[in-house]
Amino acid sequence: MGDNDYREITYRVADRTATIALNRPEARNGYTVRMADELADAFDRADHDPGVRVVVLTAEGTDFSVGADLSQGGFDFDAGAGPAPDWQEPAGRCSKRIFTMNKPVIAAIRGAAIGGGITITLSADYRLASTDARFGFVFVRRGIYPEGASAWFLPRLVGMGRAMDWMISGRVFGAEEAHAAGLVHSLHDPDRLLDAAYELATDLAANTAPVSVAVTRQLLYRMSALDSPFPVHEVDSKLIASVSGNPDAVEGVLSFLQKRPPEFRLDPERDLPDFLPWVQT
Repeated sequence: MGDNDYREITYRVADRTATIALNRPEARNGYTVRMADELADAFDRADHDPGVRVVVLTAEGTDFSVGADLSQGGFDFDAGAGPAPDWQEPAGRCSKRIFTMNKPVIAAIRGAAIGGGITITLSADYRLASTDARFGFVFVRRGIYPEGASAWFLPRLVGMGRAMDWMISGRVFGAEEAHAAGLVHSLHDPDRLLDAAYELATDLAANTAPVSVAVTRQLLYRMSALDSPFPVHEVDSKLIASVSGNPDAVEGVLSFLQKRPPEFRLDPERDLPDFLPWVQT
């Protein structure tokens, strides 16, 4: 799928940052099956592009997304009369692809982020929000169910008690509450939100090692929920033992001692350690 094939998102790359934007502002970026699949394709494209170090997920218009597009009086599902056993609901198509990314993802959220409009961002590394942002896991108020694997992600971000409150009540809440609970990392004036996201992206692209970032984000996601630290330490030990032959580790130390920007060379596409439990050889 190329740039000309995207109808409901936009995609561009500049300064080692890919910007993926929801692009249905006339519908307040209502979420559709096509949007879900375009997002999954765009994240896949960014992950495999050696010229991209960071992804910023944002939206055109004044709302991030009001959730599932209900403009036709129902849900835009492609499951037909009876979904196939391997049918995947649309929000999870995006959140799962972000989960598997080797590159950090920064979600910049302005205005309404409701239902699927917030669940698709829960696997991002950062969520930055405007002071006018509003959030809601409103599924129970529509007689439906949480999606996007949000029942897995949300408690890990804000704790079970807060996740229960937001999901069982389905109430809409503001940016201050989201920030205090840890759902979003920082708040910004609406006109400064994207600038803040790009400033963070620039710092990550300039000062972090791509393979180190890829390994670290997957260590956190895939191993932090284990019931013992011992399997994690086994992986840690293999990683640290490999440092002596790691040119990025040498460069990291040299650039620090020489007080210059680092020039990391390893690429997650080809240089991930093959002993990692989630790496398919």
